[in-house]
Amino acid sequence: MNAALIALAAYIGLQLLIGAVVSRRIASEDDYLLAGRSLGYRLATFSIFATWFGAETCIDAAGEVFSGGLSLSSTEPFAYGVAMVLTGLFIAVPLHHARVTTLADFYRTRFSAGVERAAALVMIPSSVFWAAAQIRAFGHVVSSASGIALGESMLIAAGVVVAYTAFGGLMADAVTDLVQGAALIIGLVVMLVGVAGDFGGVGAALASIDPARIGLRLGEGESWWNVAESWALPILGSFVAQELLQRVCAARTHIVAQRSTIAAGVLYTSVGAIPVALGLIAASHGLAVDDPEQVLPQLARERLSTLGYALFAGALVSAILSTVDSTLLVASALLSRNLLAPLLPGLGEREKIRAARAGVGLFGVLALALAFAFDSVGDLIDITNGFGSAGLLVMLGLGLYTRIGGAHSALTALVLGVVVYLCASFSGATFVYLPAVGAALAGYLLVAFWEAPATR
Repeated sequence: MNAALIALAAYIGLQLLIGAVVSRRIASEDDYLLAGRSLGYRLATFSIFATWFGAETCIDAAGEVFSGGLSLSSTEPFAYGVAMVLTGLFIAVPLHHARVTTLADFYRTRFSAGVERAAALVMIPSSVFWAAAQIRAFGHVVSSASGIALGESMLIAAGVVVAYTAFGGLMADAVTDLVQGAALIIGLVVMLVGVAGDFGGVGAALASIDPARIGLRLGEGESWWNVAESWALPILGSFVAQELLQRVCAARTHIVAQRSTIAAGVLYTSVGAIPVALGLIAASHGLAVDDPEQVLPQLARERLSTLGYALFAGALVSAILSTVDSTLLVASALLSRNLLAPLLPGLGEREKIRAARAGVGLFGVLALALAFAFDSVGDLIDITNGFGSAGLLVMLGLGLYTRIGGAHSALTALVLGVVVYLCASFSGATFVYLPAVGAALAGYLLVAFWEAPATR
């Protein structure tokens, strides 16, 4: 057994131990799904940061600037960082005051039980496909670092995440996110210092970046509408991401929720700038790669020591695991609380916890099956991006800040958002997300005018 495999096994063992220890503190559904609404600044900030910082944040960001430079359409990590800051400023406080467990709960209290169920049905598939994408990415990382076959690596990923998430719920997620976030930051900093050492240090390496690769300019063949479309999905879609909002609701106070979300956005942008810098350094010095997404792994293999490479691999594994656990818990919460609980009103706290744990296992198996069924991580991510979020966004914004519209308005927005997004995607349209948001908003307001006389 090589050193990398031993280190990986020890790291996985730590995650399982955390889940087992935390599980002893769970006595209610709130404990399981929201960590008893007890997250302080440290756990809330790192949990939000680590949940959002997936493997694609490293791999895609570096590959994009390596091949095309840094332009106005370069959204990673900047757009998601902006989304978190804006969520903290405008959404965290009123949503925390609402005392909901899931976003679907808010839709029930503001609109109706039917809207709650429809929203849950839209949100669950996105979380499961996202988990599948991360599981497949985990398989590639572990297979490359240790020689374990891709399929076996994906089995390990699914088994580990399901185990500690099912045992410990959101508190286990938050604690492991703290560990994983620290490992992620250390790994990327070590890689930056190690790679930059060949160019005279970090300052000299950054100074050597070709200025022609950096600029606030439009990419070739792009318009301002392209830029708006590129930034709209990560920013607007994040406002209704249950993985983020669940942690907002789990914060100890509304002030903790707001400040932690803002701090996570700043941390995300700062740490996410490291892969961007490495991609620009590699391009400026003529690194030859067959696939731009292999820029970081190739830099790590060629320029780092064995220990440095192990830390880099650990950073990617941490990024992946911290995302998978959150998506599985979110899907389970929506199923157990918003779809099953209304059908079984007599459930006690223990039964609710068992149902949520069973949901984690169910969606873990389903995500693993999807990871095997699709040929690439990109295929899975393409399916999740933007699905349903246009209508959810309109419902949240108008529902949170106005009394305009009711259940019919909300359902109209949800349906139009999904239909327009899917039709535009499958037709190969240039603009997909903005038309979906526009259709959802127009549908909501039109039906709201029709509903208004009935509510007077």
